[in-house]
Amino acid sequence: MSVRISRLGKNTLVLNTPVMNAAGTMGYADEYRDLIDFGKLGALVTNPITLAPRDPANGARVVPLDAGVLVHTGLPNPGVRAVLDTNRDKWGKLPASLRLIAHVVLLSSVEDVRRCIAALERVERVDGIELGLSDEISPAEAEWSLRALISKSEKPILARLPFGAGVEMARACEDAGADGLVISAPPRGVARDGLGRLVSGRVYSPTLKPLVLRLVGQIVRQVELPVIGAGGIHTPQDARDFLEAGAAAVQVDSAVWVAPNRLEWIARDLGGLVLTQPAGALADEWFPSMGMTAKMPAQDKESTDKHENDLD
Repeated sequence: MSVRISRLGKNTLVLNTPVMNAAGTMGYADEYRDLIDFGKLGALVTNPITLAPRDPANGARVVPLDAGVLVHTGLPNPGVRAVLDTNRDKWGKLPASLRLIAHVVLLSSVEDVRRCIAALERVERVDGIELGLSDEISPAEAEWSLRALISKSEKPILARLPFGAGVEMARACEDAGADGLVISAPPRGVARDGLGRLVSGRVYSPTLKPLVLRLVGQIVRQVELPVIGAGGIHTPQDARDFLEAGAAAVQVDSAVWVAPNRLEWIARDLGGLVLTQPAGALADEWFPSMGMTAKMPAQDKESTDKHENDLD
């Protein structure tokens, strides 16, 4: 199964399966190697990268919600030079079929972002760049910034739109030459932490899915770029709904924190690798352990194999 997630060109991004993690959920390289079989994913999207180092946010960083979580990180990262020094060799050991997409944040000057992208461009193992647009950016500013960055880039650049940004922003990114769109970043919100303080951060929740799904459907009808849907995906059916709405691929975010192997389960399902289904089950009721990796404890694997045999 081949899935194209960028414009046609000499460096077109093509995935083996339309499932990947979202930026900020799985680190920079192989941090989840003991929990997920990377070979089952279409791509790995790194944590945010900036030119200069950024410190973590002060105060509360995670606030539980009734149906999700609010996360405030401050986009901490050691800067692009340290990211490359630490992870270049690890990237080289990832499965060859796995596309590596570096997430770069458009927070500082365009020149700083250009220098950050230029450093990543020199790494052959980096297959593409995902550019996270700030929440406050206007369509005109996004178009100007993207034009300046894309003109200097050889690798495909995907634009991740702010939450709620609609057709006007999508068209601006397309006109600027973006190779694909990610719809969208998590929304910002405010919640009270355990000490009674109001905390600002990004909201992750399954309840976001209907909102993002509607937006994806609107945008794919108005642009010719591949669209990646991201927001509230926790099950294979959630992911399939985005593909039915017109998305070329999906990104999974907070589900990775709830149960890391759920990402692999979704990837196996959409990639046609789920083979076991209980008799009389509905179409989306696949045996959940198909997402488990070969590194599970031997006794658990033995019981899983027995369960699979019983179902066959």
